[in-house]
Amino acid sequence: MAPGVGIKEVAREAGVSVGTVSNVINRPESVSEETRARVLSTIERLGYVRQESARQLRAGHSRIIALLVLDMANPFFVDVARGAERAAREAGLGVMVCNSAQSPEEEADYLGLFAEQRVRGVLMTPADMTGRNLASFRRQPIPFVLVDRVLPSAEGCSVSVDDVTGGELAVRHLLGLGHRTLAYVSGPMRLAQCRDRREGALRALREQGLGESALRHVEVERLDVTSGRDAGARLLGMSPRPTAVFCANDLLALGVLQSLYGAGVSVPGEVALVGYDDIEFAAAAAVPLTSVRQPAFRMGRMAAELLIEETGERAADHRHQRIVLQPELVVRGSSLVRSRGRAGGPR
Repeated sequence: MAPGVGIKEVAREAGVSVGTVSNVINRPESVSEETRARVLSTIERLGYVRQESARQLRAGHSRIIALLVLDMANPFFVDVARGAERAAREAGLGVMVCNSAQSPEEEADYLGLFAEQRVRGVLMTPADMTGRNLASFRRQPIPFVLVDRVLPSAEGCSVSVDDVTGGELAVRHLLGLGHRTLAYVSGPMRLAQCRDRREGALRALREQGLGESALRHVEVERLDVTSGRDAGARLLGMSPRPTAVFCANDLLALGVLQSLYGAGVSVPGEVALVGYDDIEFAAAAAVPLTSVRQPAFRMGRMAAELLIEETGERAADHRHQRIVLQPELVVRGSSLVRSRGRAGGPR
């Protein structure tokens, strides 16, 4: 592409006005077919690329949606991004995906960048549970939608999954198989998902007349496979060892599975295992993983659709919504052996 080619050069080479070139780019139906063809040929020959930043300033908004997620190494967020991207493409928009790496500091930096770039809107899964980053960003005239988080509808839109129900489904399944000594492996409890999934687990225990002591809690710093392996090592050192483990996501569960397998512990023969998210790798694990499925693609798509509505031609009719989707338990081989021992004893 020739350096410095602008709309004036295109107009001069095509023998038309700057306004005509602008119409060919933005309102082609308003230009005759002959003139349009001549201008487009000139654009292609000169290698002209429209300066989006200048168009943005004139229009007052961008064609780019920002998506800020906790961890792009987690396939769950990849599926969320795919859903958001699909909705954006159908609306003629693009998506810029950024990764906070579960860091409130990196999240704040990205939110500042989004404000500087005047993005059309932001889809985000907050890493900062104090709410300070979001409160600061609210001062910007940029709409946002929370993904995988609940937000009071009066403050904005959110699309999430009922994680309390998800935790309840997982542990009710394990209790139904006869397990009475369980463990919950979670990421940092400052994350709402980790807290809500534990609350659901405790709710299932209470249904069976069991107290909180029946659920040992192993908290790790990150929601990844490496942290899952570390949690697995801690579980192996417990006495008596829990006969069932519920993990706050599938990456943790896969790490636990690796630790147990490496120590010669049979899954599900000696320890039943349940994950959360139902990522693609769950079904492909050495022992196919029972998991609580979240509709990640649908969540991303719905969140993007809400943002597009709020920033589009019908923005005046937009009403904030809080959408809560329901999870689903997908049972596979990692939990299928029925426990036969006495409550609390080895199985």
